[in-house]
Amino acid sequence: QVQLVESGGGLVQAGGSLRLSCAASGSTFSSDGMGWFRQAPGKEREFVADINWSGGYTYYTASVKGRFTISRDNAKNTVYLQMNSLKPEDTAIYYCAAGVRGHTEARYWGQGTQVTVSS
Repeated sequence: QVQLVESGGGLVQAGGSLRLSCAASGSTFSSDGMGWFRQAPGKEREFVADINWSGGYTYYTASVKGRFTISRDNAKNTVYLQMNSLKPEDTAIYYCAAGVRGHTEARYWGQGTQVTVSS
C-alpha cells in the first residue's frame, strides 16, 4: 500500500509554466513505474506521462511531448511533472499514479490537483 499526494497545481496563463509534485509514502517503488494522468471537464481520464522508477525511462502522450517533462528524485520518493508552454487544452485535474502499466493503467492513485490554463 502506498499514499500519493499531489501538489503544485494552480491557475496560469497560456504559455506559462507549472511544476507538479507527487510525494509517495509507504513502500519504495523499486522497478515500478510512476506517472501522471489527467481528466478534463466532461472527459475521461487520460494518460500523460510515466517514468521507470529505477531506470529513468520516460514516455509521453503525443499532445504533451516536447512541452512536459517527467522526472524523479528517488531519495525523496517524489515524482515531478514540469509543464511548459501550457495551453488551455491542458486544463484538467492531474493525478499522480504508481504501478503504471502499459501507459494506460495504474494500481495506485493520488487525489488529484487542479491545473487551469487561461487564454
